[in-house]
Amino acid sequence: MESSALATQVAWAAFALAFVFGAVANRSGFCTMGAVSDVVNIGTWTRMRMWLFAIAVAVLGAQGLQLAGVVNLSKSIYVTPNFAWLAYIVGGALFGIGMTLASGCGSKTLVRIGGGSLKAVVVLVFLAISSYMTLKGLFAVWRVAVLESAAIALPTQQDLPALAAAATGIDASVLRLSLAGAISLGLIAFAFAAEEFRAFGTWFAALLIGLTVVGGWYVSGKLGYLAEDVNTLQEAFVATNSGKLESFSFVAPAGYALELLMLWSDKSKIVTFGIAGVLGVIAGSFAYAIASRTFRIESFRESGDLINHIVGGILMGFGGVTALGCTIGQGITGISTLAVGSILTFFAIVGGAATTMKLQYWRLLRAS
Repeated sequence: MESSALATQVAWAAFALAFVFGAVANRSGFCTMGAVSDVVNIGTWTRMRMWLFAIAVAVLGAQGLQLAGVVNLSKSIYVTPNFAWLAYIVGGALFGIGMTLASGCGSKTLVRIGGGSLKAVVVLVFLAISSYMTLKGLFAVWRVAVLESAAIALPTQQDLPALAAAATGIDASVLRLSLAGAISLGLIAFAFAAEEFRAFGTWFAALLIGLTVVGGWYVSGKLGYLAEDVNTLQEAFVATNSGKLESFSFVAPAGYALELLMLWSDKSKIVTFGIAGVLGVIAGSFAYAIASRTFRIESFRESGDLINHIVGGILMGFGGVTALGCTIGQGITGISTLAVGSILTFFAIVGGAATTMKLQYWRLLRAS
């Protein structure tokens, strides 16, 4: 099959999976920022349990594909030996701050756009601009010179099975199976320990979110994989912006979507896996909003709210690219590879968001 035809297949498959993601997220209220907010502000863990259960499903699925030889997760951006710890921490924290100011993370922004939010459109515009500037523009200079320069060169890949194998001498496949099983079963047990999570609509929605990430790995790593591209005679992952194995993430792809729109006449620019994912989430959320008659136009009512959302979008764009992903891109997709950097980024995002929420609450009390 010609690579152009295969690229089209990959993009449509990514769109279909993201469509499901968008519809399910809209229907269930799945929101990673909301998960942190619920824990910090009202002590409710249901949406956090949804996030953790989605992670567990993604870990089991991704590691299962790896062990079965269907995909090779070592070909992704997450498990390289270059452990850019400062970029993970700073990027993750800034993303967490940004998603709090912008009323949602990258995926939630797309879901809200599908539901009729003009506020989310503003966030996406500034997120995309900031993302592209961090990928290839002014912000990229700071990212590379300052944040990515603080890195540790590990003796092996940074996923937990590889690191444990190097330290113990135990076969990496055995460790992969045991670690993936232990981590996933622990998260599943924690999620189902609460009665409110055991409602079918709650856990099933989280299951589908996790499965879309697993499906993304399959589309990119199996359907879109060429052992030898006819043009380059090298291994290729068709229709990925990174040129590597990918699953869903929504910050860098927003920047690439902006690039595609600006350079539309450039025939070398195509709808990639990531761009199709961005469009699919919006479309899926929109379809659900129309079907359920919940589509509502939402706009800003005062300038302070507008400023917060603009700043939030900029911080998410910079932070998401710097940390190699968002609450989905690192918080589910990255963690499914068992990469240490992804786990560190997850906690940095949660910490940045929680701290911002506490500060907002303190300012509210002080003003009252």
